[in-house]
Amino acid sequence: MAPSSELHAIVGLGNPGDEYARTRHNAGFWCVDRLAERARATLRREAKFHGDLGRIRLGDVEVLLFKPATFMNRSGQAVQALAQFYKLTPDRLLIAHDELDLPAGTVRLKLGGGHGGHNGLRDVHRALGPDYRRLRVGIGHPGDKTLVLNYVLGRPSRDDEATIQRGIDAALAALDTWLSRGWERAIHQLHSKPV
Repeated sequence: MAPSSELHAIVGLGNPGDEYARTRHNAGFWCVDRLAERARATLRREAKFHGDLGRIRLGDVEVLLFKPATFMNRSGQAVQALAQFYKLTPDRLLIAHDELDLPAGTVRLKLGGGHGGHNGLRDVHRALGPDYRRLRVGIGHPGDKTLVLNYVLGRPSRDDEATIQRGIDAALAALDTWLSRGWERAIHQLHSKPV
């Protein structure tokens, strides 16, 4: 994809509420919060979109920052409302989410694919189909599928959280590249970095 000056959106997936704020499952929210902080932007509740919305500029591109206020398994409802209102095609929409299949702090860009059992992605698939862009934020895996629920809804160790935040910082630099120089360059930049 060539760089574009059209409106884009970066959506972070997570669960609303203070009790979930620092849990691994909210790594998508952490991405949006970090972008907003970096741009000194504020997200405000928008009832018609079922979430918190802000606007920033990344280079020459205007970008909506969005955090659904629905719970994770209803993320598609909020993303669909936003995409329909702003007429956002999937190529101008990026979903940031936690990823069990990547080590903590490893971040990867991806276009399309399955939901991998992630309830937020499953609902976004239901609403939009599978062909949107993703920022996969590695949180690691507890080693046994019976431990996954408590793991994703738990807080990472201080070291893991710092590692995840460093990964997010690298990802945000790649998002600048995506919007200014194209998706393939952003992938090369992010995926070439040592883990």
